[in-house]
Amino acid sequence: MNVKKELAVVALSDSESQPGQYALILEDVETQRRIPIIIGAFEAQAIAIAMERIQPLRPLTYDLMQNMIQSLHVKVNEVLIHALVDGIFHAHIILEQANKDLLILDARTSDAIALAVRCQAPIYTYAHIIEEAGILSDVFLAQYKKGSLAEYTLPELEELLAKVLAKEDYESAVRIRDLIDRRRQNS
Repeated sequence: MNVKKELAVVALSDSESQPGQYALILEDVETQRRIPIIIGAFEAQAIAIAMERIQPLRPLTYDLMQNMIQSLHVKVNEVLIHALVDGIFHAHIILEQANKDLLILDARTSDAIALAVRCQAPIYTYAHIIEEAGILSDVFLAQYKKGSLAEYTLPELEELLAKVLAKEDYESAVRIRDLIDRRRQNS
């Protein structure tokens, strides 16, 4: 059975493995497993602009798409990342018409997410895709230093906090900040 899981956009940063590309990090809101998706610069910029609620002087392509959808009295119901084939994620944009009929459009995952962020539509995937491609949040943090966060000294945690904030990984930053606070209270 395909169980749908909601995903949140938690980070967007330069891809270390593919220069000139960006890593979009989605997180399962229940298990905190993260899915990294490599996307292009244009899509990364479009997602960042929408997340930061920046209003460009002229509409971007995704703004135009959103305006068209609204003008046609259609709603972006959700984005569903429905497949992972040869390391490539496949997505559907699910639209709801005024008469409640659903339209399912095939889309690149980055395009679908850029539109979802603008339309405040939820992003979903299936549990089996998270199992296949997901990485626990702590594994992302471990890339900075081998071992668990418990092995970090207080100054190292503060340095790590600065690094994850610079990468705009606010979810990890909250966890590190909470650990720093607990350490300070216990000392």
